[in-house]
Amino acid sequence: MWPQRLPREIEARLDELAKRTGRSKSFYARQAILEHLDDVEDIYLSEKRLEELRQGEGDTVPLAELMARYAVES
Repeated sequence: MWPQRLPREIEARLDELAKRTGRSKSFYARQAILEHLDDVEDIYLSEKRLEELRQGEGDTVPLAELMARYAVES
């Protein structure tokens, strides 16, 4: 599956940005990945966990217990 090509319009935008700034396309691709990887992980791992819970796999923790554990006040 890996590597997949970027859509032409994205590739063209990266080409232009790299050309105008003197940096590599890889630099900007890396920056984009680092900037958004946390969000992507949160989304996909949350979806996976939700599916597991719906299938009866795993346990849940009451909100009050989490708040007490991490000293969060309401």
